[in-house]
Amino acid sequence: MQAETAPDTSAEEKVSALEKPLYNPFIERYIIDELKQLRIEQQNLRVEYTKEITDRQLHVAEIAATYATDTVTYFFYLIAATSSALLLVGWTSLRDIRSNIQGHAETKISQLIIDYESRLNELERGLISKSAVIKKNQQEIETTNEVQAFWLKAGQESSWEQKIKLYDQILELRPDSAEALTYKADAALELDNPQWAIALCNKALEIEADNGHAFFQLACAFSDLQADHIAYEYLLRAIDVSEEYRRQAKEEERFEKNPEIMQLVMQLKASTSTTE
Repeated sequence: MQAETAPDTSAEEKVSALEKPLYNPFIERYIIDELKQLRIEQQNLRVEYTKEITDRQLHVAEIAATYATDTVTYFFYLIAATSSALLLVGWTSLRDIRSNIQGHAETKISQLIIDYESRLNELERGLISKSAVIKKNQQEIETTNEVQAFWLKAGQESSWEQKIKLYDQILELRPDSAEALTYKADAALELDNPQWAIALCNKALEIEADNGHAFFQLACAFSDLQADHIAYEYLLRAIDVSEEYRRQAKEEERFEKNPEIMQLVMQLKASTSTTE
């Protein structure tokens, strides 16, 4: 019995010792499935919308043809009635009367045809506009799926050089992604290139002025360059954006070499302890 209990105890200890959740891939898979379902629904919507517009065009054309036929029929009835009336009152030229009535009928029919052609053209323009919107949404969904796939690969990649390549692919699809720029700056810091990281963070701040991650990465970069005062200022700005950077500052090894920043970190620890 003791031999059987020992593995269970060891498994419980391993589970208790876990520091990160095991379900992130499931959430990411769920997001991808949701995006795939959204794409399918968009395609179905496009098919239904195209079918509905086509049906409406055919219905409008049918109504136009029926209306034109009825109009011509009524005009001929009117011609016959008018001709009979004119014969009774003694008009001398039935040919002139028929010519005038026929010209009026042709003018009316031409006006109706022009009117319905204008309506059909308007429907066509609306269909083209809606199709463009659907196509744009479809392209956006495809781009989002590709970006999400690159983020998943970057999260699983252990090489910083490969991470940078994946972040570059994300930036090709999303040039205004401040998040990709800051994560690329993080990789540059890990490759001992703080100047590059500073340039990337400044570009991210041009896109998103209150990006706390960019401020924190700048603090790390200037700390590597031993510019303690500048690093200290950027760390304060990061903490102003989010209190989460207090905890990250305590765990960042780069700050241990800089007395001024370490003093700030100790103050943060003291203030945290007082709050608790």
